[in-house]
Amino acid sequence: MESADLAAGRGALGIGLVVAGVAVLALLIGMFVLGSRKVRNDSRRPRPEEQPRVPDGGPVREVQEVREPDEMPRSDERLLPHDLTGHGNAGTRTSASQDRPRWNEGGGGSFGSGGPGRT
Repeated sequence: MESADLAAGRGALGIGLVVAGVAVLALLIGMFVLGSRKVRNDSRRPRPEEQPRVPDGGPVREVQEVREPDEMPRSDERLLPHDLTGHGNAGTRTSASQDRPRWNEGGGGSFGSGGPGRT
């Protein structure tokens, strides 16, 4: 009689696990379906009037200019970053001379550049 009771308990446990597995599978499928519907409804393609446009003056070009740093203001008091212009970032301005700095003739440029250096 004991063997019959043990077999009945194992069968109920097995059926419970199968039911729990089916419930989890149904939950996962349902979440996938709801998520795909939400993405499909939320992410529409932008209309032509919503697309970016070229500015009226034409495309923006790269500007190459020589810049020089702003001078540090002189003061008797200690200056903190928020006291500086640009909130502590080093500001720059257009240089009076727009000649680009070049290496000295015959110089190698930087250490290990492979150039002959000065001879």
